[in-house]
Amino acid sequence: MVSSVKLFIDKISSEIGTILIVSNGEKLCALDFADYEPRMCKLLQKRYPSFYFQETKNPQGFSSLVKAYLIGDRYSLENIPVDTGGTPFQQQVWLALQTIPWGSTISYGQLAAKINKPTAARAVGLANSLNPIAIVLPCHRVIGSNNVLTGYAGGLERKRWLLNHEMVILP
Repeated sequence: MVSSVKLFIDKISSEIGTILIVSNGEKLCALDFADYEPRMCKLLQKRYPSFYFQETKNPQGFSSLVKAYLIGDRYSLENIPVDTGGTPFQQQVWLALQTIPWGSTISYGQLAAKINKPTAARAVGLANSLNPIAIVLPCHRVIGSNNVLTGYAGGLERKRWLLNHEMVILP
C-alpha cells in the first residue's frame, strides 16, 4: 500500500488570477493558476501517486517570494529550491529556464542549443508545456523564433502580462 504524501498548498491573489503554490515541505513542487488546477494535479499525480493538500499560508516563505516578484522584485525567485520530477531531459530543460535573465526572451531553438540539443526545439517546446513550476521556472520567457508569443500553459494573456511585467518589448 502506497502511503499518501502531504503537500502544502497556498493560494494567492494576483493581477493574473489566483496562483497556487505547492510545497513538499522543503521545496516548491508546483506553481500554477487556479483555473488550471486539474492540470496541476495531473502533473503532481505522476510524481506522487497518492497525495493530499494541506492548506498552509506561505509555505517555506514561497508565497512571499512570488508576491515580491509580482510587485517587481526581479531577484526574489532566484534561490527558491525546486522539485520538478519529470524525465532527465525535462529536468534539463526546466532548469535551463532559470538561466534566462529577467526581461529577456529566447526561442525554443535557442533553448535547445543552450542544453546542447540543437535539433530538439520541438521536444524542448513539449517539455516547456509540462513545466510544473510556472513563473519560478520562467517558461514564459520562451517565444517563437519569429518573436511571436506561442503557447503558454497558463494562457497567452498571462504570458503577455508576465513579459510586460518584466519590461520585455514585444513586437
